[in-house]
Amino acid sequence: QVQLRESGGGLVRFGGSLRLSCVLSGNVENIGDMAWFRQAPGKGRELVARISRLGEATYGDSMRGRAAISRDNVKNTINLQMNNLKAEDTAVYDCDVTFTYYDRASDRLHMGHSRGQGTQVTVSA
Repeated sequence: QVQLRESGGGLVRFGGSLRLSCVLSGNVENIGDMAWFRQAPGKGRELVARISRLGEATYGDSMRGRAAISRDNVKNTINLQMNNLKAEDTAVYDCDVTFTYYDRASDRLHMGHSRGQGTQVTVSA
């Protein structure tokens, strides 16, 4: 069973920084794209940043220029460095991962997807 565990959220002042981390545990063959999403109260879930296995990063409009995503393919971890935080960045941030896994019953590889429970980020004035 694949699990994602986020950490690093919390309360930060306007203009401050936070670094979020997400670790994948479980039996997987390969990990594909890893991403951070967020959902603010009363709003839909939106992409913050995505990074491919080769390290190619794309960013959503909301934090482009203020965030940097990185990954460690050995430790199965992604990180999100967020700078110059604003009140509108207050949200629950979750990591989202695609992967392949081996299914013994079918003796085949399958695509899988997992999403973490999220970590709260609150930016105060």
